[in-house]
Amino acid sequence: MKWLKRIFIAFLILITLVLTVALFIPRHYQVEREIVIDKHKDSVFQFISHLKNQNLYSVWAKTDPNMKASFSGTDGMAGFVSYWDSKNKSVGKGSQTITRIVEGDSMYTHLRFEVPFEAEDDSYMSTKYIDDNHTTVIWGFKGEFPYPMNIMKLFINMDQMIGNDFNTGLQNLKSLLEQK
Repeated sequence: MKWLKRIFIAFLILITLVLTVALFIPRHYQVEREIVIDKHKDSVFQFISHLKNQNLYSVWAKTDPNMKASFSGTDGMAGFVSYWDSKNKSVGKGSQTITRIVEGDSMYTHLRFEVPFEAEDDSYMSTKYIDDNHTTVIWGFKGEFPYPMNIMKLFINMDQMIGNDFNTGLQNLKSLLEQK
């Protein structure tokens, strides 16, 4: 019986320690990658501002060619929704909604993940003029781990995990647009 009490006390100490450490770990994270594309800013923005086009360069869409995709609204406009459903756990199920378009400059979206986990995050893509034949494209992602789940940031490197996929997606986008 005495050992059971010690185990219980050790468990309480461990839980208290985890909750205390989580108080000092930032909940928010942001991942951002960029690439230079050898095309004029207008044509690059016109392409990236349409969510349907993401299926042509996004790592997640390319992971499962059998992914079910459906859409609602007018692509390239606030309110447009792209839905996906995949049996592949790396892709899962969810939706992405265009929340704001800054014409010729940026597109902001809200992501809702349902499977393999529930989460909501925000994403954006923006363009920066370099010269008539070169444009910087920035792809970013913002989110947060709610307390005390923010302790997971000690074990999960969101920048590396998502950043690698953004790098690959941006390379795909560059190849696709520079072929045209």
